[in-house]
Amino acid sequence: MAHTAMSGYGTTAGDDPLQTAVWRLRSRACWADAAALLEPHTASAALQRASLLVERCLYTEQGWAEAEDALRTAEALAQSDDERGAAACERGQLAYASTLLAVRDRADEARAALGRAAALIAPGAPGRALLDFRRGLLAENLARSPQSARAAYRRAHAGATAQDDPLLLSFTWRHLAGLALREGELAEARHGFGESLRIREELGYLVGTAPALASLADAETEPEASRLRAEAGRLFRLLGGVPTWLADQLTPPAATA
Repeated sequence: MAHTAMSGYGTTAGDDPLQTAVWRLRSRACWADAAALLEPHTASAALQRASLLVERCLYTEQGWAEAEDALRTAEALAQSDDERGAAACERGQLAYASTLLAVRDRADEARAALGRAAALIAPGAPGRALLDFRRGLLAENLARSPQSARAAYRRAHAGATAQDDPLLLSFTWRHLAGLALREGELAEARHGFGESLRIREELGYLVGTAPALASLADAETEPEASRLRAEAGRLFRLLGGVPTWLADQLTPPAATA
């Protein structure tokens, strides 16, 4: 399965010290350092290592070759359907990130990989909620189908709630809120963005806090919107300009003549 923020993966008291160290590095945008702590001798460790390096690609637009290598190792070690499905889910995410960030169009590969994952990961299995979320991303950002995206995000949201996966919930809240904002549902958007921000702050997910602040700013009125955007900018600079795609969102609109 992919590693998000469930108990046992460094986000709760009493977790394995290794997982706690991995989480702290990951949450501070140190994906390569976090991955270096994991020896890919088992399918689980190889999958977690690959997921970290795939996430680095999405946030930094760098490290594509390392992510591919880690993913091939994870695919080679996977034996069960769940493990093969999780590896396919990561391959789909890497291809999605490459397409979204205009590195290389791999949309067909992303769809095929997530389809393969769906055939391998049973409904209700631990990795299904993350898979549903990623299928929502494809529907929203590549297929331009907000209705399909909303349905996928809602399935992911229900799964993350059932599995007590707060980090994934922060993503589903944020993306459902984004769809609500697009439709002019400001109260719903503010609530979802606010929940996403609250969870990320509670988890200490620093690298995801700036995007959450910026999203909430988009749904707020002045002066609160400017305050949130300024705080997002501070965190963005603190992390060295990560995530890279946030830069445009934090740039104030040009003054009109």
